[in-house]
Amino acid sequence: MKKETILFAVVALIIGVLVGVIFTNARKTERSPSAPVSSAPSVNAGQQMTMLEGIVAREPTNRNAWVQLGNAYFDANQPMKSIEAYDKALAINANDPNVLTDQGIMFRKVGWFDKAITAFEQASKVDATHAQSLFNLGVVYRYDLQDFVKAKEVWERYLKINPSGPGADQVRAELNFINSQPATGG
Repeated sequence: MKKETILFAVVALIIGVLVGVIFTNARKTERSPSAPVSSAPSVNAGQQMTMLEGIVAREPTNRNAWVQLGNAYFDANQPMKSIEAYDKALAINANDPNVLTDQGIMFRKVGWFDKAITAFEQASKVDATHAQSLFNLGVVYRYDLQDFVKAKEVWERYLKINPSGPGADQVRAELNFINSQPATGG
């Protein structure tokens, strides 16, 4: 093959990955545990994962590729691989509340609630206005640990920073339920 043909193929592949990254990031900005994750991966999901695995093998410090690989595993319902890919990305830059939150969701999925809490709290420390990390932290306290007091505290913080945004009505309904319980009401 000519060098120009190979170069064109590589450039087209990179552009395809970047377009996929942009659409994946746009779609992931408002993940919530109550939103169903598609059980049917896209036709190219396996190819995308293989390509990203190749990129990180060649470029182990490519943070963006690690994040996108973690996202691809997230979407493919492969939590352990997702956690590992997010670990690599966070080792390069630990101050990304979106990656911390997505990793926390995966920790929750495998039942590691303490690690999920740590990830969501870290995301909230990195960005005090990161509503999604607080939403998910409240979910772990409410549904997984049955700690209504802590869920209430977290969700009240959530409503202070996100009083009318996505999820606010759901959080209000959760708080109404919590407040109706004799041990936590009031």
